Amino acid sequence: MVFAPDTEVALRTVVNLINTAANGREALATVADLDHFTEAERFSGSRTRDAAELDGVHALRSRLAALWTADEDTAVATVNQLLRDANALPQLIKHDGWDWHLHATTMEAPLADRMSTEAAMALVDVIRSKEMDRLLVCEASDCDAVLLDLSRNRSKRYCDTGNCANRAHVAAYRARQAAVR
Repeated sequence: MVFAPDTEVALRTVVNLINTAANGREALATVADLDHFTEAERFSGSRTRDAAELDGVHALRSRLAALWTADEDTAVATVNQLLRDANALPQLIKHDGWDWHLHATTMEAPLADRMSTEAAMALVDVIRSKEMDRLLVCEASDCDAVLLDLSRNRSKRYCDTGNCANRAHVAAYRARQAAVR
């Protein structure tokens, strides 16, 4: 295990959020899409379920996507700003079947604030652990999705949004076969 379990969950949620806009698609086009996303990612707490909330999540997604390729100093500045913007106040919480874990906002805070704070807190662990190189962009030439490499040997290169790894392996196989002929 590279990070604490709640950090890994938060980082995977960030990957999933960023990838809702990968490869020219928009998977969070409506409030209903956001409802499905928050349910799948097990986000609890208050919701307004309106266009402003959706806009806030879209804005957060853009900020987080920029973090994925940022240098450490830029990442630190952005993470600190996310925490300031959300008025983060760390506290231990137990809810919805999760044992004690760290929250830095209240359950009543706006959804985008809760999401940004969870992301920022997880990224704090990434930065402090000097593990920014685990935040990657898919190596498939036709994909701009992000990924989180938690493998021991740091070998993950393709996202989980499609068949990028499979397509790359098939192309490499075909290239090797063509070279033999």
